[in-house]
Amino acid sequence: MDRTDANTGTRPVSDHLAFDEKALTDWMQARVEGFGGPLTVEQFKGGQSNPTYKLVTPGAAYVLRRKPPGRLLPGAHAVEREYRVMTALGQAGFPAPRTHGLEEDESVIGTPFFVMDMVPGRIVWEAHFPDTPAADRGAHFDAMNATIAQLHGFDPAAIGLADYGKGEAFVARQVARWSDQYRNDIEAGRVEAMDRLVDWLRDNAPDRSAEPVRVIHGDFRCDNMIFDAAQPRVRAVLDWELSTLGDPGADFAYHLLMYRMPSAGSFTGLLGRDLADLGIPSEEDYVAAYCERTGRDGVADLDYLIVYNMFRLAAIVHGIKGRVARGNASSAHAVETAKALEPLAELAWANAKAARLP
Repeated sequence: MDRTDANTGTRPVSDHLAFDEKALTDWMQARVEGFGGPLTVEQFKGGQSNPTYKLVTPGAAYVLRRKPPGRLLPGAHAVEREYRVMTALGQAGFPAPRTHGLEEDESVIGTPFFVMDMVPGRIVWEAHFPDTPAADRGAHFDAMNATIAQLHGFDPAAIGLADYGKGEAFVARQVARWSDQYRNDIEAGRVEAMDRLVDWLRDNAPDRSAEPVRVIHGDFRCDNMIFDAAQPRVRAVLDWELSTLGDPGADFAYHLLMYRMPSAGSFTGLLGRDLADLGIPSEEDYVAAYCERTGRDGVADLDYLIVYNMFRLAAIVHGIKGRVARGNASSAHAVETAKALEPLAELAWANAKAARLP
């Protein structure tokens, strides 16, 4: 699958994700300062979980994120949380799109939604930045590194997010949560490597109690950012559905998966590529830059955190497979993405077997 082609741009709104555009126009007229119609609605190609729409007017463009229609798993598709964290971080100076309002009344367009600015720039869908000159790739990686370090530097209480999540014992609770979510999504079926990973993660759990509690993104990677079109700067971080209070080391380890993943099918990774030739820093150098920015000596339990994050990502893909089975997957290429489940689970198991543990 060509990830760039599959995810770039918009398409007509699919029949099962269409809504009353007149009702949305009325809502925006009342809630969005400076709004003026007429309004044209298109659906972004990307987005596996919450359907995302481009709203075009003569004077501005906006983005709408909504919960999908149909039967949903408990706690999933939390657009309300996305809206809250993006609003708080944007006000604190973090690169997040400006939000215009949250609507939880399902009578407007059928499900809860929020509207934000459409940030100009470019999204990079492949981890090796193929359309970026080699001389500029290192600066783009440094921009990503600085952005996640900035995120992990915020005191949640200082930006109004003290109650955004439990925070403590984050990794242990997440292992339990995703293990349960994997087991409970009956329609998606079972995977032998996933079953082994559930046991391995439980049996080898480290003590992470010394980690500070921070706002974490949960899906921090290059294709969830908008880069400036002309310079190596992150203009906005997108897709905050998995954000919460938690373990910043675990969040950073998820970002590091780009070094451990291949670039094939639904994966976007750097495994097997000549990083020096590409102008991309090594994993060790990238970790060192993050540690310097955040005042760490290193990222403890890194191998365990890598395996945990691969398992969690596989559990998310397992959920996409379940949505395909239930008929409420929002993305046109969800079926293709679901095919990545078993290879990803096997890769996670290979990393578990090679992990260096205390």
